[in-house]
Amino acid sequence: MQFETLTLEITDGVGLLTLNRPSEMNAFNGQMAQDLFDAAIECDTNPAIRSVLVTGSGKMFSAGGDLKEFLAAGDAVPAFVTRMATVLHTAIARLNRMDPPVVMAINGTAAGGGFSFALSGDYSIASQKAKFVSAYTASGLSPDASSTYFLAKHVGLYRAKELVLTNRLLDANEALEWGIVNKVVEPDELLEEAMKMARQFAAGPTKAYGQAKHLLHTAFSESMETQLEFESQGIASMMRTQDARSALDAFVNKRKPEFSGE
Repeated sequence: MQFETLTLEITDGVGLLTLNRPSEMNAFNGQMAQDLFDAAIECDTNPAIRSVLVTGSGKMFSAGGDLKEFLAAGDAVPAFVTRMATVLHTAIARLNRMDPPVVMAINGTAAGGGFSFALSGDYSIASQKAKFVSAYTASGLSPDASSTYFLAKHVGLYRAKELVLTNRLLDANEALEWGIVNKVVEPDELLEEAMKMARQFAAGPTKAYGQAKHLLHTAFSESMETQLEFESQGIASMMRTQDARSALDAFVNKRKPEFSGE
């Protein structure tokens, strides 16, 4: 598929999704929201994609919303932002809830919506040059793009409030310490390390990854008994998959399992 504001390349089961508005700091505008929506559908429905790697082109991951486009909308900006946020949020939800794991490779500053989007992945690797800042309230805005859902889960409520209300800037090592990223590497190692993890996921049991993600989504919202019932249903449904059956046979016969994603 061809996109105006991002690229999607599929290699060895990995969909490499690159935000591609470097002259605009990869800021989200209406077109990028639509492109990300279309790319998310492709990543979810294309059987050739068994993991997704998200990064940004140029020096930044994403500066968040395109404030110039918001300003240009004039008095119609509430309606414009409603449409854009609805499309963008559907894209983020699709990426987060699909079976293939999503690896975030944070190559530079992630601010505002870029910060929020970075939080929504399943595994995150940051360059030493990466920085993280909520930034919304500095522009008189409240957060969107999933940070109020994910941030407190990653760092705890008090730290989440600190980041959102004070716009404190975190460098990559602080982000690692706070639990916002899983790993920090040198800038020239970022894509190699992120691709290594994405390929590991792409070679794994895709449906089991998806079921595990679904279960973890309800970790903070359900009672223990309800969660245990979800687990019972989940593991039983996985027993119907080709990957589970072939892996069980491989373990019993002391062979390394090979997963097809089915």
